[in-house]
Amino acid sequence: MSATHPNAVPPFRSRIGRDARSGFPAVPHRYRLHLTPSCPSSLRIAVTHSLLGLQDVLPVTLLPAVPDAPDGGYVALRPLYEASAHLHPGPAQAPVLSDDWTGRIVSTHAPDIVQDLALRFGAATGPDLHPRGAGTRIEEAGRLCDRGINAAAQRAGRAGAGVVAREDALATLLRGLGSLERRLASSDHLLGDHLTAADVQVWVTLVQLDTVHRWHLDAEAVYRITDHPRLWSYARRLAAHPAFAAHLDLDGIALRHHAHCRGSEAAGAAVRIVDWPPYVPDARADAGTGTGIGTGAGAGIDAVVKTTG
Repeated sequence: MSATHPNAVPPFRSRIGRDARSGFPAVPHRYRLHLTPSCPSSLRIAVTHSLLGLQDVLPVTLLPAVPDAPDGGYVALRPLYEASAHLHPGPAQAPVLSDDWTGRIVSTHAPDIVQDLALRFGAATGPDLHPRGAGTRIEEAGRLCDRGINAAAQRAGRAGAGVVAREDALATLLRGLGSLERRLASSDHLLGDHLTAADVQVWVTLVQLDTVHRWHLDAEAVYRITDHPRLWSYARRLAAHPAFAAHLDLDGIALRHHAHCRGSEAAGAAVRIVDWPPYVPDARADAGTGTGIGTGAGAGIDAVVKTTG
């Protein structure tokens, strides 16, 4: 199992501003997203982009599910990284928000990109994913996803970890899921009656838990994870929304996971929590092969970039 540390410092972290004085004003058709929906950070951005209806404002270029450069990055992104930081030392990874006018990277930090899409571009085109006064609660949901669920699930399934360490990690994971279950007892969405950025991140986290982390957990642990009926019903309900389903690349997630994972498969791999395939539109299969472009909520994506190392 492999994952980017939630507190890792992004190599590029500029922001889209309100006006020209920011250096990166919110100008339609100036910026471009480079995403691979097999990556949870990219999936979060792709869903946000579709929810906000930004297809005609900010184009998206899809990358292969599995990085194709020897260092774990993308060949297609290397020119952007080199133009933005001479002799950039690390891999050229997605997600990337780039500036087509300068040919340089604006940001690689998913939380900032999501917030800037909502606040700088999405006000007139889609739902209010960052309502006034909800910033702190959205950040809290993000920390819960990163530390209480993703990191805990990874520790709980880590090969070679002691029994006590795995049990402690599982307890942390179950507390995180329980917290979400309680929040959904009185409302349809995490922060109330309306969809927000917190729902997008929680949904992506649940997809990752079921399609990646589950492979390294024992069956008993997975059954305990499934014992949150409101939470998994909520995950299915969001999966039925076109803006979510259009980017659910199950084959890509599996390819990416098995290409990098060095952990051993556990009995929990056989206990699927959600039957995800019925939610995936046929257009997703075309986009995933590089032979076509999605026609639903994900329309407006330029192409699947095919590169060779």
